[in-house]
Amino acid sequence: MKEMKHIQGIRPLLITLFLLAIPIAGIAQTAVEKSTQGSAASKTAPNQLGQTRSDLIAATASYKASAAEVLRFQEAELATATKKLDELRVLVTDGLIARNELTKAEEELTAAKAKLESTKQQIAESDSLVAQVKKAEEAEKAFVKNQASQAALGRRLVTPTSVRYNGMAGWALTNINLVQSFFTSTFGRPLPISTLGQSATHNAMRWDHRNSVDVGIHPDSAEGRALLAYLQSRGIPFLAFRGAIAGVSTGPHIHIGYPSQRMG
Repeated sequence: MKEMKHIQGIRPLLITLFLLAIPIAGIAQTAVEKSTQGSAASKTAPNQLGQTRSDLIAATASYKASAAEVLRFQEAELATATKKLDELRVLVTDGLIARNELTKAEEELTAAKAKLESTKQQIAESDSLVAQVKKAEEAEKAFVKNQASQAALGRRLVTPTSVRYNGMAGWALTNINLVQSFFTSTFGRPLPISTLGQSATHNAMRWDHRNSVDVGIHPDSAEGRALLAYLQSRGIPFLAFRGAIAGVSTGPHIHIGYPSQRMG
């Protein structure tokens, strides 16, 4: 049957396109990273993926249209087979035909039902396929949006007097143990903490420093650069001051944690 051959030919194509259309976190990650560089190549992967999805949906629509035609034919075929079987049962009861004729008709009816159910299943699978592709596309968009948001959150702001890194990993005062371990193992001496949490100086300056740590290291020194690199690699927020800033910093140091807020 021409229609059946047509939908059977499209089915492998749908499977292939579906496999190509599944979003891969690595592709989305690459797209985000390249987008920050502003290169034309940054659009290549997502554009190709989007075209593949469009091709898949279009092929599925064509497949469903052909399957619907086949379904109508099979429904008519089933109705004919059912009517024929009913007539043969009467003839067998009256002894006008042999029992094997009825058996053959029952087998034909069973085969017709199986073909009809198979076509219905393929149509349902097509609907599910499109739903999965659309869901995958939404998931990728959410992934890219989240990555872009995280990139913005963790951006590093540099000025002549300070460096600020917003971080992405979160921060709690108890995390200072990890920083201390890094510094001691790297430089063979304790981390030179000048203030752990709130202090009289911060009270006087009206800064809430309860969840922060000040380290007495110049950010441009070898130790300072290594410490900042470590903090950024771990997503730990910090502020690095190169000198005194009236009302903000009394001198060069590295503030580990979120920026302090003004106390009421």
